[in-house]
Amino acid sequence: MSTTTSRPIPIFRTPLHVVAAIISISAAASGFLVWLVYFHHAADRAGTQLTFLPALNAVLNGLCTIALLFGITYIKRRKVLAHRNAMFAAFIFSSIFLVSYITNHYLHGDAHFQGRGMVRPAYFALLISHILLSVIALPMILITFFFSLSERFHLHVLIARYTYPVWLYVSVTGVIVYAMLAAYR
Repeated sequence: MSTTTSRPIPIFRTPLHVVAAIISISAAASGFLVWLVYFHHAADRAGTQLTFLPALNAVLNGLCTIALLFGITYIKRRKVLAHRNAMFAAFIFSSIFLVSYITNHYLHGDAHFQGRGMVRPAYFALLISHILLSVIALPMILITFFFSLSERFHLHVLIARYTYPVWLYVSVTGVIVYAMLAAYR
């Protein structure tokens, strides 16, 4: 009688091509967004097409925030399937947000904050932290999902402890940035 035992996959071995792909995708996306926001001229200079996109982006960030909060609640209660579904929902909301964000910036360019006084430096501090952490969040989210989907749960848990608060911060501050822009139009 022959018994076969599968050799465990070392949890700290991740194929180099996966890491390279995640870093490449993240760098390309970040570079494209920098070009789009800061160098591309708005296609709809009159600002009449799809004017609802900034509000939609805020709603998508809000839905992502809610899904993230449910996700952490579920995993703390050891409801793994519910956690997984909530995190997939957060990922889907973030992905749709990214498409909508790109479309909005392609059409309308960058929005300029009109607030004055003490609210102005507060807005820019929030915006800068939001932008920097969103650049960091993308590869972290992709790596965290990779570890989960490849059943490397020890690594998933290790990196999720850092990914979760960054992703949550980016989602929440996205809504706040929109609200501040809308309030000072």
